[in-house]
Amino acid sequence: MNKDRRKVILVTDGDEYALKTIEYIAREFGGRCISKSQGNPTTLSGPEISELILQAPNDPVFVMFDDSGFIGEGAGELALKYVANDKRLDILGIIAVASKTHQDEWTRVDVSIDRFGKLTHFGVDKSGVEEFDVGRINGDTVYCLDELNVPIIVGIGDIGKMARKDHVQNGSPITRKAVELILERSGYYDE
Repeated sequence: MNKDRRKVILVTDGDEYALKTIEYIAREFGGRCISKSQGNPTTLSGPEISELILQAPNDPVFVMFDDSGFIGEGAGELALKYVANDKRLDILGIIAVASKTHQDEWTRVDVSIDRFGKLTHFGVDKSGVEEFDVGRINGDTVYCLDELNVPIIVGIGDIGKMARKDHVQNGSPITRKAVELILERSGYYDE
């Protein structure tokens, strides 16, 4: 990990629930959420998002990307790829959010967290229920994740939801656990 580069966590969801949850979690970890990255689909370009990350006062910086179910590589994924490959940024990890996608877009994940907070090597669905596939989840903004060189990809259900188990009023424990795992595995605390 490079000490001079901004420390960033990417999130593959950008709806209102994701915004409220990620803003809350960013405050809890002393970081910043790029709230302008919220959108369903993503409306900012990769270069615009990178500039906002560089202006954020604290690390880690949380950024949301969403394709809104667009088949193939949509605006969210194009922006995500740009940010993930920006040499000024140190991508600590990705929270890959499962969705009920109509097409077969999936990605490998290093680990998933189910709606009860249990780590599993199986994927999870939108509700945070463990699935049968080992090491993969279905989602609508995950098409390009396998191409990226990041320390860890954590799969979870729909941020801020999962039958209210991840709701902000409950402290968003699933999203919190995903962030803790990313910070720990990336060596963030070792600096």
